[in-house]
Amino acid sequence: MCVGVPMQILSVDGIAARATDGECEEVIDLSLTGPVAVGGWVLSFLGAAREVLDEDEAMKIKAALGGLKNLMQGRDLGDAFADLEERGPQLPPHLQAALDKGETTA
Repeated sequence: MCVGVPMQILSVDGIAARATDGECEEVIDLSLTGPVAVGGWVLSFLGAAREVLDEDEAMKIKAALGGLKNLMQGRDLGDAFADLEERGPQLPPHLQAALDKGETTA
């Protein structure tokens, strides 16, 4: 399984960027996202940025990954998933639209 890690862009040189996850720096490929400004956030998988994130989403993902890391070390999750606990389960938009129309499957 591959886990995406939010990384903040430190510098850009063409399709390559130097980025940090707060603990380490690495060079990542921006060819799938296009240009990203210095200070911007991306979701990186195995050295390749796959999605541009806003800072709020990046912080939520970082908190969730930090909570899982704590759990694996036998510590408490804390408020790592507070954004999910504040709301109930949600259907993907296309399924919610179908439900709202009263559509069901047999």
